[in-house]
Amino acid sequence: MIFYFSGTGNSEWIANQLSKGQNEDLVFIPEALKNEALEFDLQKDEKIGFVFPIYSWAPPEIVLRFINRISLKEYQNQYLFFVCSCGDDTGLTQQVLVKALNDKGLLCHAGFSVTMPNNYVLLPGFDVDTKELERIKLANAVPRLTEINALISRREKIFSCHEGSLPFLKTRIINPLFNRFQMSPKHFYATDSCISCKRCEKVCPVDNVKLREGRPVWGKNCTSCLACYHVCPQQAVQYGKRTKGKGQYFNPNSGY
Repeated sequence: MIFYFSGTGNSEWIANQLSKGQNEDLVFIPEALKNEALEFDLQKDEKIGFVFPIYSWAPPEIVLRFINRISLKEYQNQYLFFVCSCGDDTGLTQQVLVKALNDKGLLCHAGFSVTMPNNYVLLPGFDVDTKELERIKLANAVPRLTEINALISRREKIFSCHEGSLPFLKTRIINPLFNRFQMSPKHFYATDSCISCKRCEKVCPVDNVKLREGRPVWGKNCTSCLACYHVCPQQAVQYGKRTKGKGQYFNPNSGY
């Protein structure tokens, strides 16, 4: 069983590759969270995976909230792993996730990171990658996933995450500030370029965007995945002045 969260499709693509390689079912975390009880029956030889993007050098809050609520029936120390997608580095994501799992009595046996195209654009100096770098990252991700699938198939106990520089500062100092001040949807708006296509509404993983009188309106349940911004064919979705002149990215295998 593979639990995954994805906004602009990078982690969804990874989860699909792992599901095929390991012959494990996929569970989309936002859909699962709609249920009051998060109980999942496990088989004796089942593998348990968590797939998610890096948000400010840590797992997204929605993933940690899911882990906190999850109940795995017949858990007998089955092989458990995680794979995270990142634009550059992961910080102390491994330590954060392993602790969250340990707090639930779950033992993490392996963890991996996969470098994918950048999509965070809400801070100065942050933008999507050039088309050439995007192409290179997507191409390199294919053999990386092949390698990871092979390691998981052998149930290897290994951690291979690219922490990068200053991981403590990024995860322990910057990430809490990000979660507190950068998760708000209140600055989202649609310009007059909006054509009421509803793509932003359909793509939101937590159903936080609704069209009213032909324009998108954002609720309070935002994960800051930026799918609504990146999917807009007119680039009508903006976030204050922070997204002005910034690029867009959506995984080419996502169907959007």
